[in-house]
Amino acid sequence: MPASYPRLLGGSDDAGRPAHAYEHEHEHDDGAPIEGDFTVRAVGVGLGVGVVLCMTNIYFGLQTGWVSMMSLQSALLGYAIFQLVPLAFPSSRPLTPQENVVLQTTAVATGTMPMAAGLVGIVPALSLLSPALDGHAPISLSYTSLVLWCLAVAFFGVFLAAPLRKQVIVKEKLVFPSGTATAQLIALLHQAPQATTTTASAREHREGYSRLRRESVSPERGGGSEEEKEGIGGRAWWALGWSFLASGAMTVLSFLFPILFAIPVFDVFGAPFGTSLAADWMWWFTPSLSYVGQGIIMGFPVTLSMNAGMLVGWAVLGPVAKHAGWAPGKVGSTTDGARGWILWVALAIMIAESVISLLPITITYTARLIRHARQRRAGPRVFARPAADTDDDDEGFSRSTRHYDRGDDYFDPLPGEDEDAEDAEIEPPERLVPTSWIVWGLAASAVLGVALVWVVFGSDGIRPWATAIGLVLASVLSLIGVRALGETDINPVSGIGKISQLLFAVLQPGNVVANIIAGGVAEAGAQQAGDLMQDLKTGALLRASPRSQFYGQMIGSLASVFVSTAGYKFYTSVYQIPGPQFAVPSAGVWLNLARLLNNGSLPAHVVPFMLSFGALFALFALFKAFATRLGVAPAYAAYAGLLPSGIAFAIGFLNSPSFSLARLIGGYIAHRAASKSRTGATPLFVIVVASGFVLGEGVLSVLTLALASAGHGAVSCAGCGVGGGGFCSGGC
Repeated sequence: MPASYPRLLGGSDDAGRPAHAYEHEHEHDDGAPIEGDFTVRAVGVGLGVGVVLCMTNIYFGLQTGWVSMMSLQSALLGYAIFQLVPLAFPSSRPLTPQENVVLQTTAVATGTMPMAAGLVGIVPALSLLSPALDGHAPISLSYTSLVLWCLAVAFFGVFLAAPLRKQVIVKEKLVFPSGTATAQLIALLHQAPQATTTTASAREHREGYSRLRRESVSPERGGGSEEEKEGIGGRAWWALGWSFLASGAMTVLSFLFPILFAIPVFDVFGAPFGTSLAADWMWWFTPSLSYVGQGIIMGFPVTLSMNAGMLVGWAVLGPVAKHAGWAPGKVGSTTDGARGWILWVALAIMIAESVISLLPITITYTARLIRHARQRRAGPRVFARPAADTDDDDEGFSRSTRHYDRGDDYFDPLPGEDEDAEDAEIEPPERLVPTSWIVWGLAASAVLGVALVWVVFGSDGIRPWATAIGLVLASVLSLIGVRALGETDINPVSGIGKISQLLFAVLQPGNVVANIIAGGVAEAGAQQAGDLMQDLKTGALLRASPRSQFYGQMIGSLASVFVSTAGYKFYTSVYQIPGPQFAVPSAGVWLNLARLLNNGSLPAHVVPFMLSFGALFALFALFKAFATRLGVAPAYAAYAGLLPSGIAFAIGFLNSPSFSLARLIGGYIAHRAASKSRTGATPLFVIVVASGFVLGEGVLSVLTLALASAGHGAVSCAGCGVGGGGFCSGGC
């Protein structure tokens, strides 16, 4: 290990100093500050990787509503590219961990714009407006208008994330599991000391949430277990390449022979009844390796919940609604078909769980702020010392039984006001984002957003004052969302968007367009702030410059405005969106809620089902949220993990069965691999293969898009006419 590399948390140095002592140092062992993380090569490769991720996210977002940060994949791809550079440029220096942090930060900012700008949600929803139902013609934005819309929402979340960093990362040291996992992966790739959150472990239950426990790895071990090292060895890189090629080949073959991704295997069950489950009920199997990879990344519990929802929605409620005459149209219709009918039930589930999931952190934080305000008015009191404990760890704190005397003299400090010295900012001012930049940036991006939204949508859309309120709402709700993300790895942006829609149903009643746009503005800010906070956590653990990451975020966001717009317009020029191949399920959720709040019309007999399923999953969410806080017996609290995820359950309703089934296979693979792993977690090697599967189809889909735009189509439609056909893509 080079002597100049900054030692991270965990282990000890050659002189026996605990490694956590280095947490406050601003310098290398040779006295030189950590420099050179913001480089042209890191940003350039980050933009290249980000473009790939952006196109991948547009493809999967339009198809299934699934969009990922892909921070792990960004770090993997960036590292792999720089492993090949010495072959062409032998004199080039190796990529440093800090450069990799800036690289993946830039890539994530570039790759997640399709979600932040609503290109897989609100923009398609606006194109589905009906003059009869909504009082407004469909809105199809031109390339220029779409660029202006993306610019309107591109930067506010970036400036919003910067001031939140000091509170939730520096002071409170929230875990941000995905950001921590990315830091650990980068440390492993570069054979650096493993990134950990040692100081956070002393306050694991300070907010009432169970934080992730991660083993510290000393520098002498080089970071990572033997199993983890094997996961990034030569065998893993070959596996990444082959999985990428296999998934890409399947994508191209399915374009040429559409039946490969729409196999009517379930027709054997419908044949005795004289019906085709593929043609009449949308039941077919898609053996997409990318869906398998997504299932591995999602995990077995999530894919189980998704398939449970798929069975309830598509095998029970959909047929009931169809045969009862409540959904008389074609099953796949989102207006008068079974798909549109069960969408309302899914919407009720998503709203119930999203709102309930915000309660614990909202109640906790609000109660603490009120308590601290009262304590300050009463004047400072004596700080109680921790109770003595004979079982002390190497930091001088008791391991798990540390507590404070909560008598009358106790003053409960605000987050970050603990007497522990490690809560102080460890970065020098020249590596931080200046406060003046944040203030002026927030003001400028807010004014820019309000003005551009008005230019794009005009007087028929949302009023300027309403857009401003949407930005304020994004600021307030992002505080809750970022905190929830830091402790649970779940960013409740869907709930934030729904809350904004509920509010604007009062502020601008009867305006469906304003309702959708307001939700999109609020969700964009919270989405960006949360995603970028994960990157800042990665940088904090690996001592990358926050200012360098800020530069990367700004550059990536600006570049993605044009990349995302071009990608979206490319897809809409070639394919019907929404259409058979790209259903855009998120658009239906946005539009239907806006219609409900402004017009109040619902399909026949759907209300009792909405109330029943909404109440059921609200109870599930309450139990899971408060199981650890209310002192529920461990025997009962363990059942919380067995309850289905409401969001995943609802996604099973939104997507046709083929999307859920292949993901279940991936989830089971992850489960089996984890059960055989010494750590009990999905091995890194399996994650690498899953990443290759996802990226393979995402990247090669650009090739099939180009072929389709050039007028090329399926070579053969054999098998697509079963039961009357209509279930294959490519015009078959």
